[in-house]
Amino acid sequence: FSGLTMLIIALAFNLVGDGLRDVLDPKLRR
Repeated sequence: FSGLTMLIIALAFNLVGDGLRDVLDPKLRR
């Protein structure tokens, strides 16, 4: 993997993680 690919994967996981957190525990967000 190139550095750019790893960066894109990391960003994708961050976005998915945020979405899952919103769905599973909406009270975390204000």
